[in-house]
Amino acid sequence: QRGAGDRPTDPATAPLCPQTMARCWTLWTGIVVLLTAGPPAAHPFSHLNFNLCRWCEASGPVCKDSVCSSNCSLSSFCTVTEEICVAIWRKNNDTMTVHTMCHNPTSPLEGVDPGLLLNFTSRECHMVPQPAEDGAMMVCGCHGVHECNDKLIFDKGANGFSKLQSKDVIPVVVVSLVPPILVAIVATAAFYFYRTHRPDKPGPTARPAWPTKHTSELYQAFDLPCGGLGARGEGGGGLIGSDRTESDDKVLSLNDDIISYMTNWQGRLNEPLPIKLEVLVGKGRFAEVWRACLPQGKKGGVNSYETVAVKVFPAVEYASWRNECSIFSDPKLEHDNVVRFLAAQERGVPGHPLRKYWLVLAYHSLGNLQDFLTANILSWEELVSMAGSIARGLAHLHSDTTPSGVPKVSQSADPVSSNIVVKSRKECALCDFGLALRLDLSLSVDDYANTGQVGTARYMAPEVLESRVNLEDLEAFKQMDVYSMALVHWEMASRCHAIGEVKSYEPAFGSQVCEQPCVDSMRDLVLRDRGRPDIPSAWTQHEGMGVFCSTVTECWDHDPEARLTAHCVVERFNTSIQPEESPPGGQERECSIKNLRFVSWIHFKT
Repeated sequence: QRGAGDRPTDPATAPLCPQTMARCWTLWTGIVVLLTAGPPAAHPFSHLNFNLCRWCEASGPVCKDSVCSSNCSLSSFCTVTEEICVAIWRKNNDTMTVHTMCHNPTSPLEGVDPGLLLNFTSRECHMVPQPAEDGAMMVCGCHGVHECNDKLIFDKGANGFSKLQSKDVIPVVVVSLVPPILVAIVATAAFYFYRTHRPDKPGPTARPAWPTKHTSELYQAFDLPCGGLGARGEGGGGLIGSDRTESDDKVLSLNDDIISYMTNWQGRLNEPLPIKLEVLVGKGRFAEVWRACLPQGKKGGVNSYETVAVKVFPAVEYASWRNECSIFSDPKLEHDNVVRFLAAQERGVPGHPLRKYWLVLAYHSLGNLQDFLTANILSWEELVSMAGSIARGLAHLHSDTTPSGVPKVSQSADPVSSNIVVKSRKECALCDFGLALRLDLSLSVDDYANTGQVGTARYMAPEVLESRVNLEDLEAFKQMDVYSMALVHWEMASRCHAIGEVKSYEPAFGSQVCEQPCVDSMRDLVLRDRGRPDIPSAWTQHEGMGVFCSTVTECWDHDPEARLTAHCVVERFNTSIQPEESPPGGQERECSIKNLRFVSWIHFKT
């Protein structure tokens, strides 16, 4: 029976039984033991946390620039506190492999310098080269970062070449340019020394042929006023002009007295003429052409001047000047269709780089034929007259005698449109003999072969382009001139009213080649394709133009022997196009045979 103080017992507050107390004691003892043992066990786990390394026997790295990834998928904790993460990179031919591991730096590692391992104290794996029997080998070590041997850092690229930083580019470029610059300086100095000490040149030639600014003061002997030139001193032009009047002849006579007084037997001046250069009117490959004035004394109490053309050659073109002097100085060269020669002289201090060589020639104001055709259209009468004058001038050069029958040395020319001056709308004259050759029988084949004269590529005859000129036959040089003259005649015909529609001026082969064609281009066109300037059928509707074009076609025949001579062209024009008195001498019979079918054709038409 329960007493008044008796209550049911609460399990939570009831006293524990002895068995329960024993189990609780065991549990708490275990917890205390674990807590006590915890700190010593935490140290090795904490160390392993900082020594987790990639560990593969061999893996193929993946590289970008100067950093490679080991491409190893296995990792391992280092078992010894002192161990570090190590990576060994090898390259044999084009194959790269990486061996990753944990390693004690105090222990030897095959192929690696023992002292090097002790230096691996960084947190990144920087590769260091090591000697190897075959291929290339590099090694790195690190610690303090998980799997730090997975990222391999190369001071040079993985292919063994230094990675250029942007700041290194300029020094490398500068250093690489030093050798070629030194070579260029030495070559330039050698070339300068060679050119300034050549025995066949009159003086140093290393300086430019022409000053940057064309100024006549560089060439003056006297600073003369040049007024009162009259109509012939006005306007542009070059070696070009109008017919002389009676008063002009008197002026020229006075001019001849001045020149003859100052000129030696070779046509060169003993002392400079008092010439004042006025305007630069043209420039070619070899010389500049100036319009100038030459004092002729007083006329009616007033100073009078003659307008002349002066070709100024730089020192480097001494050979061209000398060649023209040798041709112009021959008095037998004089002809109405060859520009009149007045004097030749050397200007400046001998041996000075600015020394110049002058040719003083008659001045004509209408310009050269190329410029004239560009700006003017010819009538049929003007075409025949001007083309005939060119043929007469060339025939005179090719002839062995003067018109009066005096023997002379024949010579070739370079009859291109830029080397022909227009004296009037009826007459032209040949003016440039820088590439001309004296066809002297006393000269040998070697003399002609060594002249070094090369014509204008556009006007080169097929045999010249093919290098098959017979140097033993002087007629071969004349045949080359006839070919060039035919192209000039075609250019004139293309600007004549007689052909119908007249187009803008174009030089021969103008639409088929570039402005300044090279020899190879002309060789392909003239030799391979047998090309010639086009002669449309509309041109030949005009009766006289048909004969003119047939003459041109015969003159540019591919076979040099089949071409007309310059004398035959003159006779063709005289008898078939514009009847005049036939030329005298032995040329008549030769040309009559070639012209027979054309004369017969004209008689048939009439």
